[in-house]
Amino acid sequence: MDADVVVVGAGLAGLVATAELVDAGRRVVLVDQESEANLGGQAFWSFGGLFLVDSPEQRRMGVKDSFDLAWQDWLGTAGFDREREDHWPRRWARAYVEWAAGEKRTWLREQGVRFFPVVGWAERGGYLADGPGNSVPRFHITWGTGPGVVAPFERRVRDGVARGLVRLAPRHRVDELVVTDGAVTGVRGAVLEPNDLARGVASSRVEVGAFELSAQAVVVTSGGIGGNHDLVRASWPERLGAPPRELLTGVPAHVDGRMIAITEASGASVVNRDRMWHYTEGIENYDPIWPGHGIRILPGPSSLWVDALGRRLPAPYFPGFDTLGTLEHILRTGHDHTWFVLTQKIIEKEFALSGSEQNPDLTGKDVRQVLSRVKPGAPAPVEAFKRRGVDFVVRETLRELVDGMNALVGEALIDHDELEAQVTARDREIENPFGKDAQVTAIHGARRYRGDKLIRTATPHRLLDPSTGPLIAVRLRVLTRKTLGGLETDLQGRVLRPDGEPLPGLYAAGEVAGFGGGGMHGYRSLEGTFLGGCLFSGRAAGRAAAAATA
Repeated sequence: MDADVVVVGAGLAGLVATAELVDAGRRVVLVDQESEANLGGQAFWSFGGLFLVDSPEQRRMGVKDSFDLAWQDWLGTAGFDREREDHWPRRWARAYVEWAAGEKRTWLREQGVRFFPVVGWAERGGYLADGPGNSVPRFHITWGTGPGVVAPFERRVRDGVARGLVRLAPRHRVDELVVTDGAVTGVRGAVLEPNDLARGVASSRVEVGAFELSAQAVVVTSGGIGGNHDLVRASWPERLGAPPRELLTGVPAHVDGRMIAITEASGASVVNRDRMWHYTEGIENYDPIWPGHGIRILPGPSSLWVDALGRRLPAPYFPGFDTLGTLEHILRTGHDHTWFVLTQKIIEKEFALSGSEQNPDLTGKDVRQVLSRVKPGAPAPVEAFKRRGVDFVVRETLRELVDGMNALVGEALIDHDELEAQVTARDREIENPFGKDAQVTAIHGARRYRGDKLIRTATPHRLLDPSTGPLIAVRLRVLTRKTLGGLETDLQGRVLRPDGEPLPGLYAAGEVAGFGGGGMHGYRSLEGTFLGGCLFSGRAAGRAAAAATA
C-alpha cells in the first residue's frame, strides 16, 4: 500500500478529513490537480460565514435561538420532497443542525477559530413562520474570514507532513478510481506540469506523467461544479426554465465537477444533481483572478430591486431574503440581469462584498480597520467597485441614472417615468412608521436588531432626497457558486451504491457529497452552512475512514 488512505481534493473538507486521519495515526496521500499554493481550495476565498445556533455571540446581540427554531427553519428552507433521494440528506441535515447547536463552536474554538462579535442575518425568507429563511441572525463571520477557517486544518495537515504521516501530491489529477473485487483500492491519473501561478489562477492541463496509488480507503473531497458552466447548464433543473445565457463565475476554474462522474462510473450513487445554489447579486470583478470572475454583493435590505425593464421585484424578493425564489422570478422575466437602485447613504452602510480578498480588514484581523466600518463612507473595496466596476452607474438625478442604465446594456429597456413612479411611491412610505410596503416594513424590522442597526441597515430615507446622493444603479447577474446534490453518503461518509449499500473502501465529504448525504440543504441554503458542511462531513469521513483502516 502507498498509504492507508488517499484523499482526493485539498479543499477544506479534504484538509479536515486528512487532519482527522493524522490524529488517528494513519498514513495519508493528499492529491489535488492544483498546486500546493491552492491548499484550502474554494474555502480560502470565502467570507468565512458559519451557521451557529444559540451561540454566545447571538445572545450578546439579544438574539434568542434554539435547536427547535433552527430545525424548523432548515426544514422550511430545504423543502425535502423526494422519498428516495432525500433519505440521507434529511438525516445529515438534522445531525448538522444538532452539531451547530451543540459541539460545533467549542470544537472550532479548540482549533483557534474566533468570531466577529456582530452576527449577520442572511436569507431572511419573508414568508410564513414555517417557510424558507432564517428566523433570526445566525451568520457568524470568522475572524480572518475564509483563510481563518482554513488555517487550523492546514496547520494540522502540515504537522502530519512533518511527522511523516502525510504526503502532499499537488498537480496530480485523478482520472479513475481503482476497483478491486468490488472495493475501491486506490486511484490513478495524470501528473500535470508544475507551475508557480498565484492561488486561484487557471492552470494548464498539460500531462507530464502518470501515477497510481493504492490504499485501504479513498476519501473524495473534490468540490462541486460551479467553475464548469457546461456542467452547470447540463444539470440545470427544468423547474427553473432555461438557464441564463450569461453566467458569472463565483469559484475558481478548477471547481470543475470531474470527480462526480468519475466516482459514479466506479459504482457510486449520485442524487439530487439538479439542486444548485447560484446567487442573483453577481457583479463582474474589475480585477479578475480566474476566468469570468464574479463577486457577490451581500446586501442590506434597503436597495430598490428592479428587473431588466425597471419593474420592482415583488415581495418577498428583497435584497438578502430568498435567493432561490428571486432566481426563479428573474428567469421568468426573459432577461438575465436585474438592478439595485440605491443612494450613497445606502451603499456606505449596506454593501459588503463576498470573499476574503474583498474584506482585507476582517481577513487581516485588523481591529482598527474593522472599527472604521461604522464611520461615514463606504468600505474601500466597495468604493473601488463603485469607481471601477463595469456594472456601476452613478448619477445625480434619476433621469441621468436611467440614461446610464440603458447605455450600459445597449438598449432602452427602462422607462424613466415608470421607474420614477415606483421610486416615488416607495419614498412616500419610507418616513412613515406605518404603511403597507412590505420592504419598508422589513427595513424597520431589521433596524430593531442591534447588529443591523449598527452596521448593516441605513437609516430609512427617500431615494430621491438629494442630501443622500448621488444615486447609484448596480447591474446584477447570476453568479455560479454551490452544488447542492452529489454523491450519496451515510452518516459515516461512506459512499453508497444505487442499491443503498456502501461501496467498500470509498468515502466522500464536502460539496462533492452535497455537503453530506448527497444534498443536506435540499433546495435552498440558510447560508453559513457550506463551510460548516465541509467541516462536519470532512470530520465524519476522516474519522470513519480512520476507524475502517485501523
